[in-house]
Amino acid sequence: MTIFGHELWIWVAFNALILFLLVVDLRVFHRRAHEVRVREALAWSAVWIVLSLAFNLFIYFWMGSAAALQFLTGYLIEKSLSVDNLFVFLLIFSYFKVPARYQHRVLYYGILGALIMRGTLIALGVTLIHQFQWILDVFGLFLIYAGARMAFQRQQTVIDPDRNIGVKVVRRLFRLSRGYHEGKFFAREDGKSMATLLFLVLVMVETTDLVFALDSIPAIFAITTDPFLVYTSNIFAILGLRALYFALKGLMDLFHYLKLGLSLILILIGVKMLIDDVVPIPTWVSLLAVAGILTVSVVASLLAPRRSSDSDGPKPSL
Repeated sequence: MTIFGHELWIWVAFNALILFLLVVDLRVFHRRAHEVRVREALAWSAVWIVLSLAFNLFIYFWMGSAAALQFLTGYLIEKSLSVDNLFVFLLIFSYFKVPARYQHRVLYYGILGALIMRGTLIALGVTLIHQFQWILDVFGLFLIYAGARMAFQRQQTVIDPDRNIGVKVVRRLFRLSRGYHEGKFFAREDGKSMATLLFLVLVMVETTDLVFALDSIPAIFAITTDPFLVYTSNIFAILGLRALYFALKGLMDLFHYLKLGLSLILILIGVKMLIDDVVPIPTWVSLLAVAGILTVSVVASLLAPRRSSDSDGPKPSL
């Protein structure tokens, strides 16, 4: 039995591997809630990168060098675009004053939700592409628009739970508690079951990831339309986001040119989608372009730091 051109067993095996890694992560290495320090975060970032490269090597021997290069390029694109998520995660945690020891738990379950949401979006995208080839041009135009919007967006992201559709649904379905209840998502107060503030934070993280996925997933389709490569590169990229967040959360303000670099990546990928039938761009050129833009963005940010201005964020409200 095949699903989207690949045997069912490979899909089952891959998802079983990912679930195994996540269970080991939470139940063995992060069994007790604690604040993740920079050294620990850097070590885990290295682990996830090594695992991703090891899987890339598996792709090389199983599907060939072209597929391996597509996986690596897709992984780098998704990884770079997902960095923008980290800035918003930081704002969400700051807004709700989430204790550092509970942040890993939120991001862990956020990854589980992302597996389902992104798998669904990828399946939908592959189906649309197979049925309507012109949808790639629509994706290209959308990426150019998204890149231009990101480049010219001057105002800082504002966290407003009142405008978040997920938060609105939670408020309708559950009673809300203002406490964190030792890292639980649900607790009992005065004999009544209530959703904790941590659950509300999780919902905001999930909905934020969904919004970012609408930009990043079409970008990978510019590199390959093989659903297995799109899905696996996407998943491996977001698996390391938690560790990357804790490694960089104190340094995020330094990379102020990164958003401009990410916007340029989106625009270039969108252009690639539109002209690929006329002027095919090799995957290795895309890989070098993405890596070069990221490098220049980071170096420029470090060489020309901007003045930081202290601003107190709004108080959490329910």
